[in-house]
Amino acid sequence: MSFVINYYSLSLFLGGVVSLFAGLFVFLDDSKKRENIAWLLLNFSTAIWSFGYQLMSISNTKGLAVFSDETLHVGAILIPIFYFLFIISLTKVYQKYKDFFYTFSVAGLFFLVVSPLPAFVRDVFQKGPFNFAPDAGPLYIYFTAYFFGIVIFSLVILFMQIRRSEKSDAIRLRFVLLSSIAGFLGGGSVFFLTFNVPIYPFPIVLFSFYPLIIAYAMLKYSLFNVKIVATEFLTGTLWIILLFRTVLAQNIEDQIISGIVLILTMIFGVLLIKTVYREVKQREKIESLAKQLDSLVHLVSHEVKGALGKNRDAFAAILEGDLGEATEPMKKIVAVADDSTKHTVEMVMDILNSSNAKNGTLAMYKKPFDMKVATEEVVASLMSEAQKKGLALNIEIPGGVNYTIDGDREKIVQHVIRNLVDNSIRYTPSGSVTVILLGGIKDPKNLKAAKSVVLLSIKDTGVGITPEDMSHLFTEGGRGKESVKVNVHSTGYGLFFAKNIVDAHGGKVWAESQGAGKGSQFYVEFPANVGISA
Repeated sequence: MSFVINYYSLSLFLGGVVSLFAGLFVFLDDSKKRENIAWLLLNFSTAIWSFGYQLMSISNTKGLAVFSDETLHVGAILIPIFYFLFIISLTKVYQKYKDFFYTFSVAGLFFLVVSPLPAFVRDVFQKGPFNFAPDAGPLYIYFTAYFFGIVIFSLVILFMQIRRSEKSDAIRLRFVLLSSIAGFLGGGSVFFLTFNVPIYPFPIVLFSFYPLIIAYAMLKYSLFNVKIVATEFLTGTLWIILLFRTVLAQNIEDQIISGIVLILTMIFGVLLIKTVYREVKQREKIESLAKQLDSLVHLVSHEVKGALGKNRDAFAAILEGDLGEATEPMKKIVAVADDSTKHTVEMVMDILNSSNAKNGTLAMYKKPFDMKVATEEVVASLMSEAQKKGLALNIEIPGGVNYTIDGDREKIVQHVIRNLVDNSIRYTPSGSVTVILLGGIKDPKNLKAAKSVVLLSIKDTGVGITPEDMSHLFTEGGRGKESVKVNVHSTGYGLFFAKNIVDAHGGKVWAESQGAGKGSQFYVEFPANVGISA
């Protein structure tokens, strides 16, 4: 019998102490926030209930037990009111539900008035493991409905806000939800004995954990991490078990041994928590720096792009004679500078676009357009580039076929079709580049597929792709070892960005090659818009 009494007494005392500290720590962190004030009031009410119930359970006189019962019920009546205030403040829906808070407060005031009456608690006497426990009067059933009704309503609001919140805030609120359920299951388990149901409140120890976890979630919002919470929860559980073992030991030897183990466990537990905390903090710092760097890259890229664009305008004005006739040597120098600026702009745009694609911030404006027309435009615009190198640039597009797809025409033309054809021209020293467009065919990668596709193929007689380089294609910054020798302006971002665009349209892109010096063939596949006839 003494074991059970000590177990409950220790659980209630520990819960009260944790509630006081949890409420104070959060409140002192920011005493002006409504949720912090509500949290303080909730935890003070919880501590009143906890210490009151603990004192009643070990009382040796009925007078002290009656006083303790009246005290604990003051806390019990206030708990659901302040918990509701805490939840609607934490989830930023106070204005929407404040009228409910006022209504619940009026109901709470009623129960505070009637709580000393026999109609509320008929008497206190020995029940199960407790020296004294309350015996429910006829009004107590209404108090029970009031208590759990408000708590459940609060949990529903919390659950609804979790579904609407962003990921980081949803994680915090989810832990508040789970911890609250555990806390109320633990503390609410005492209601059975109050109604003379012979179920002992063994889960009451859960009541000791929930204020600690919620307080942590509120204080460490920016560092809130499942790993830290799990480590602290497991470490805290071990401490409580060892504390119980020490207090409940049958002899002094066991108490000394258990006490030493408890001290050592607390020391190593603190070191473990600090290590995990430091790891999470460093990781979040790295993530924060990565975001800052990404913002800086975007800012610099836009500024550089703007400056280079003005340079190109100036070079064009010189070359076209807008500023007066330029000498041939000057035109050659300006043409080289203009070409270099052009490639630098392309590099900046590749990096910027790839960053947007990776972060999921790349906007797509999709509508039906004809891939045949788009491909012919690209080939025509690059014909002079191929002729300068002495290459044959061929195009093969069978007629009478539907080549319409749904997509962002500008991005597909500039960063997919043009990118791939331009690459083939650059990496082909001699020979030919052949662009083939096929439409209305089944997916060549999946012959059982029901959908038709539009397939673009760019085949060249260029430098080819080694098996090692093939694995780096379409990856961020990925480029072959020898690519810089052929194309000094290669960044490795063009194909990565092209793949992101194709993926965003539900398509596929891949490459094939027999090896170095044996040419290569790139394929791009898009779902055909079968609703539009050719």
